[in-house]
Amino acid sequence: MFPIHRPRRLRASTQLRRMVQENTLTASDLIYPLFAVPGNAVAKEVTSMPGVYQLSVDKIVEEAKEVYDLGIPAIILFGIPEDKDIDATGAWHDCGIVQKAATAVKQAVPDLVVIADTCLCEYTSHGHCGYLEVGDLTGKVLNDPTLELLKKTAVSQANAGVDIIAPSGMMDGFVTAIREGLDEAGFTDIPILSYAAKYSSAYYGPFRDAAESSPQFGDRRTYQMDPGNGKEALKEVALDIAEGADMLMVKPALSYMDIIWRVKEMTNLPVAAYNVSGEYSMVKAAALKGWIDEKKVALETLTSFKRAGADLILTYHAKDAVRWLNE
Repeated sequence: MFPIHRPRRLRASTQLRRMVQENTLTASDLIYPLFAVPGNAVAKEVTSMPGVYQLSVDKIVEEAKEVYDLGIPAIILFGIPEDKDIDATGAWHDCGIVQKAATAVKQAVPDLVVIADTCLCEYTSHGHCGYLEVGDLTGKVLNDPTLELLKKTAVSQANAGVDIIAPSGMMDGFVTAIREGLDEAGFTDIPILSYAAKYSSAYYGPFRDAAESSPQFGDRRTYQMDPGNGKEALKEVALDIAEGADMLMVKPALSYMDIIWRVKEMTNLPVAAYNVSGEYSMVKAAALKGWIDEKKVALETLTSFKRAGADLILTYHAKDAVRWLNE
């Protein structure tokens, strides 16, 4: 009781505060998302995500070198193909845009960890994450046939040199299917970072501009999770662990820190949080208006994900965050 206990004693100086800080953000915590497109010398800024670009493979390599030099250990690649079809051919083709980008990055920066987003929505003509019933305009994806596409995509990405497979489509059994496919192809050492708790969120809007992946009809609520559900996330996580996931992801992060905490409490696997496009764009927009201090808000937010239990953070702030931390 006061006056014996005075918590302010440990806040009296910068050095003392550093000594007792419980959670510290470092470059090693961060993963930087990149969007690969066909062409050469392409760097097209995403209007709704200031500072984020669609990049051709040569520009992806330049970014990868910069990311590595900053001490960020990993990137995650998303692809926007030249053509889309109902079979998501661009996702699993050996000459797909992610495959080309992954091979080029691993040749240029072999020690940088390359993660591939293993999903189909960027590659299907209808914008959904798998096969649909012919004529179905509800967006209800056929689960089991889609697993075969995901398996093919993961193996193709591994053949291209990807270090980590990150399935994000929220199909039932996708970890099992991908693990089987990788093992059968001889990639037993490639880990799976499962988007284990991915919510059907309004925070994804700017990403869909960047990845050109908005559904042409319906929505994704038949496979992504209801934002009101917490226990369901733990069920999804438990299933993915049982299926052989090596790492787990919660997406989005900012409005789901309770889920990050609960997932971390239930498992000893590494937990990643995806600081998604809408969260990023809100900070950028408010900062451009002069309403907030971008540096302070971004670093506070990223540190809060660590406090909630995240071991890794996927964020578009990654490069700026490292520069700020190094100041």
